[in-house]
Amino acid sequence: MVGNSSNSYVSDVLDVIAIHGLKKSYNLGDMEVPILHGIDLNVKKGEFIAIMGPSGSGKSTLMNMIGCLDRPTSGSVRLMGKDTSTISDNELAELRGFEIGFVFQNFNLISRLSAYENVLFPTYSNSKNSMNIPQRAKDLLGLIGLDDRLHHKPTELSGGQRQRVAIARSLINDPSLILADEPTGNLDSKASEDIMNIFSDLHKKGRTIIMITHDPEMEKYVDRVVLIKDGRIDNN
Repeated sequence: MVGNSSNSYVSDVLDVIAIHGLKKSYNLGDMEVPILHGIDLNVKKGEFIAIMGPSGSGKSTLMNMIGCLDRPTSGSVRLMGKDTSTISDNELAELRGFEIGFVFQNFNLISRLSAYENVLFPTYSNSKNSMNIPQRAKDLLGLIGLDDRLHHKPTELSGGQRQRVAIARSLINDPSLILADEPTGNLDSKASEDIMNIFSDLHKKGRTIIMITHDPEMEKYVDRVVLIKDGRIDNN
C-alpha cells in the first residue's frame, strides 16, 4: 500500500533530488539577505536522510527549495528529473501535489475536519485517477493504527495520533518523496518513537524520506545525516 507508484516521475531516475550550486537570497527592504551559499546535494531513490544544523543555518529554506515551495536565486534543483527553476508554476504545483508528501511539526490539520477528511483533503485538487481514494484513506489510517479514529477531529486526538494522521495525509497521493519538518518536535519520547517506527517502515518499503530534525536521537533511523551550517553543507 505504501510502495512508490509505477506512474511516478522518478521511475527511471536514480536521483530523486539533484541540487547543484543552489543559492537563495531574500530581499528585506533595500537589503539582499543571502541564506544558502551554493548547496550541492543528491538524494537517491529510497534514501532516508536527516538534515541537521543550528537554528538559522538554512535548513528550512533548503526544505522549501526541495518541496517546490520556492525557487532558487541561482543554481538548480532537479526533482524527479525536472528543473524546478525552469518549469511553469502549473507544472511546479503538479509536481508538488502529486510527488511530494509533507509532514509538519505542528501537524497542520484542519480542526473542523475528521481524521478521515483530513487525509482526503489533498485529493480535492490533486489525485491520481487510478486510485480508489476513499478506500485508500481508510487503508492508510488503518496502516498507522487509527482505523478506530476515522471520525475523530484533531482536538479529540493526542499529539502522536495527530501526527499519524498527518503522515497518512502525506501518503494519500502516493508520492515519491516525503518531506518531514521536525515531525517529532512536539511529541513525547514514546510518541516520537512510534512516529519514527512508521517512517522506518515506509523507508524499508522503498519510500524516499527527507527529515529536518534537531534531535541527535533521530540519527539511528536514517541512512545518512546532512549537516547545514551558515547556509552551506558542513563536511567536517
